[in-house]
This record gives sequence, structure tokens and C-alpha cells, in this order.
Amino acid sequence: MRSTVTVVEFGTSKIVALIAEVSTRQRCDIIGAGNASYDGYSQAHWNNPAQVNEALQAAIKKAEEQAKITVKDVYCGVPGQFSKVFTVESKVELQGADPRVTARDIETLFDIADNDVQNFPGLPIHRSPAWFVVDDGKRTLEPLNLHGNELRALISYVKADQFFIADVSERLRGIGKNPFGFFSTPMGSAILYISNEERDRTSVLIDIGYLNTEVMIVQGDTIIHMKVIPLGGGHMSADLAYGLDIPLDSAEQIKRNFIFGSQNNQKAFEITGANGITQNFERSEVESKLMPRVDEICEAIDQAIKDSGIRLGNWSSIYLTGGGLAINKGGREYLSDKLGRPVRELPRKAVKLSSPIYASALGLLDLIIDTRIEAAATSGGVKAFFRKLLGG
Repeated sequence: MRSTVTVVEFGTSKIVALIAEVSTRQRCDIIGAGNASYDGYSQAHWNNPAQVNEALQAAIKKAEEQAKITVKDVYCGVPGQFSKVFTVESKVELQGADPRVTARDIETLFDIADNDVQNFPGLPIHRSPAWFVVDDGKRTLEPLNLHGNELRALISYVKADQFFIADVSERLRGIGKNPFGFFSTPMGSAILYISNEERDRTSVLIDIGYLNTEVMIVQGDTIIHMKVIPLGGGHMSADLAYGLDIPLDSAEQIKRNFIFGSQNNQKAFEITGANGITQNFERSEVESKLMPRVDEICEAIDQAIKDSGIRLGNWSSIYLTGGGLAINKGGREYLSDKLGRPVRELPRKAVKLSSPIYASALGLLDLIIDTRIEAAATSGGVKAFFRKLLGG
């Protein structure tokens, strides 16, 4: 049996819509994809509120036309700027003559954590564990039936800005769509692109968008720390536009073509404006306008990781996505040098949608499909229990 899932992801420069067919065998076929440019958001507010509905409708319409269907129900992603991550460590004493971890113990652990985060601002849209520990044993994500006296866990919650939920719900209804659910976009990306093994070792996902940068530290099945930096690729382009006295679209063209690293043959940049006039800029001139902002973003990322208070191990991985540096040749290597650690490219999950434009939307789609499957699970022992417990 197949069903259709429609997701919408709100980036800082584009709204992306994906329509997928999902089978009971967990096979996912993306049958429609659309995107529309808009002015995005900053400081948790729309930069141009009057423009959002038009872009939202256009992105969905493009996906519908490609899929050759009309959709009604829409799942929405909540961006990092409209959400916060909270972590709670809780514990319970194990009972009985031969105490072992039971399903009830885990439920109690989550009940305690739920109570602790009640007064934190926002609407809860995700919760999941980073780890469980019995006594002083090893961290695990499958503690059922382990013997011991005490069970502890670090549980992460994502809470969404109430304004975003209400505003987007109203906008979807205004264009004839039903807001069917809200999910964390950063969480989707972290779980899709970073393997279980790497998350067990604690990893970092850096998403440099157009107007902001999200730094996510991931452990177990969740994000345990997230910092949103109000700087992105758009600020690089704006500096070029102002410094070189050229239109923003020409500056964006230069920024995208810029190759990082001193060992390259890129000596000048040629752009042709809308008036047909060609301009040439020496690389040294471009560097003087671009690199201060690039360095500022790199330094802010490094500081965000340090300020988290979370220690990365020698085997911890760092991944980079977004249109800020990931699309530039040498961009990852430049950031690696600034962080003093290797920075990797995200693995490709969809051949036809390999553009960074769709990276976050694919993670969101994967999270939603997994949650639907988990919610439908009614049997299957340990794994089914965790699906049922954590799927909400």
C-alpha cells in the first residue's frame, strides 16, 4: 500500500516543497519537487511577511505540477531560528529483588523529563534520547532488561516558536492546504546525514544558509546543542556588492565562483550586468571585500562549538552543508583549517536532488516518514517499544 507525503521546508532564501510516495516497505519515491525564492527571515521574524504566502503557494504548486497531483495535507519543517533545543538529565531507581530496566522505568524517566521542560518556552515538536546509562556502565540506546540499581538518561527536546506554528498554519489554510504536522528541520538533517556510529561518538553538523548559520552538536538519536548564528552566505554577497559597487546578483555570482586557497589560477572575475556592460575585478580586490566576512563566520562557528561546553573526541565528525561555503571549491578545507579539524561533505541521499537547496528538505522528509512508520508500529519487541515511546 502506498501513501503520499508532502513536506515544506522554510530556508532563509527559499521555500522548498517535496511530494513523495511511501510504501509499506519503507520505499520512498520523490515524485514532485518545487522551490520559490523569498526574503526569508531573521531574528525569528519574516523579513517580508507579505511575500511568504506567494512563495509558499508557488513552491507547492511546482511540486504538484511535477507530481501531477493536488495535495491537501502538508507537513511543515520548523527552522532552527524558530526553535530551541533543551536537554534534561533524569534518573530513576530500579526496583525488585533482581532489578532490571523495564518499559515502565523508561516511561517514568521520560515523564520526569517532560515535567522538567514544561516551563521552557515553546511548543514541543520532538523528543529523543542522547543516551541511557545503567549505574556506571556504558552509554546505550537500548537499555531494556539491563541489570543494575539506577537508570539515567540525557533526553533532548526541540520546542518551536508559537508564532511560527500559528502563522504558518494560518498561511497554509489561506492557500487551501491543511497543516498536518510540524517537525524539526535541523533534527531531520542531523539524523539523515550523520550515521548512527558517528552520532554515538558525538558529531557536528554546520549548515551555512543565506541569512544564518546553524551549528548542531549531535549525539545518540538527537541534537544536544544548537546555536543559530545570524550570519550566512547572503552577508558575504552583500559585502561584495557594497565593496565592489555592483548589484547583489552579480556579487552572488562572484561569491559562488570564488575558489578558496592560495594554490589556484583564479586571478580575476568577469561579470556582465543587466545593461550588458562587462566588468573585471582582480582576485585581490575580491578577497579584500569577501574574506573578512568569511573569517567572521568561521570564527563564530568555532566559538559556538567551544561555548557549547561539549567535548568532541578525536573520532568526532564535522559535516558542512548549505550554500555558504559548501558549494565553493576549497570552502570545506578553508573551514577545516579555521576549526583545526577535518570538515566533511554531506553524503548524497538523492541523486536527482543533490543540490544544497534540497538537503534540509530531504532530512525533514526522512524524519516525517520514520515517525509515521514508528507511530504505526504495534509489535516487534524492543525496537517497536522505542518507536512507540519516541515517535511522538
